[in-house]
Amino acid sequence: MSQPVLPSITGKSTKQINILLVNPNGTSFMTEACLRSLEDSLPPYCTVTGFTSPHPAPSAIEGHMDAVLSAAAAIRAIIPIAHNYDAFLVACFSAHPLINALREELTGPVIGIMEASFYTARMLGARLGVVATSGRSKIMHEDAIRLYGFEGYSVGCEATGLGVLELETQPKDKVLGLMAETARKLVQDKGADCITLGCAGMTEMKAKCEEVVGTKEGAAQVIDGVAVGVQLLIALVREGHHTAKGGLYRSSAEGRKARGQDWI
Repeated sequence: MSQPVLPSITGKSTKQINILLVNPNGTSFMTEACLRSLEDSLPPYCTVTGFTSPHPAPSAIEGHMDAVLSAAAAIRAIIPIAHNYDAFLVACFSAHPLINALREELTGPVIGIMEASFYTARMLGARLGVVATSGRSKIMHEDAIRLYGFEGYSVGCEATGLGVLELETQPKDKVLGLMAETARKLVQDKGADCITLGCAGMTEMKAKCEEVVGTKEGAAQVIDGVAVGVQLLIALVREGHHTAKGGLYRSSAEGRKARGQDWI
């Protein structure tokens, strides 16, 4: 029996897309690790530029105070250069205040790596789980899961017990071992079929987690919010989408002008 001939189309867009990958903390090696992780998947005509928040941004974001200070440092430095970019990825695995601040201030699409991970996990599986760093981040991630409306699709979070910077400073074998065990618990003990990496600093540890949870065998997926966040932004830009300005994200610049405020 002959196979039916199905209609198809091959893409030909050469539209150049420029994305700013924003690391809200002040530690540049995390920014560089994020960029390295994109080398094999970034399509032609797309450029991702890394931004590390300047002083006095905290060196890591491990609580609410860190998040607020990092957002203030980042946005003041981003606004003067924002016109060079089509979209913005906030590379902090949290409901970071910088995400909505940029949505108010800019028109280009803005995505945080946490929400990018959650939306992707919801499409690929039935239950998501988060590999967190510390016990505190575990609590904050579980709060964010509720905030984003994914509580009904989540098995929760498991913590490695590491600090954010310890992902780089501790021996690699130790870090990978803790990551692997945490991912295993989420899949085998809690029933997750999609694992999200709960820190931008984990992006180069995806392969180890995939090995443990059986990604090659089709058992579970491991999602890196940096990688999928970039791809989601590319799709939004190619389709001509912008942040809607008729509601919550109406221009903050216009609001300041109406108040007679000429500073940020």
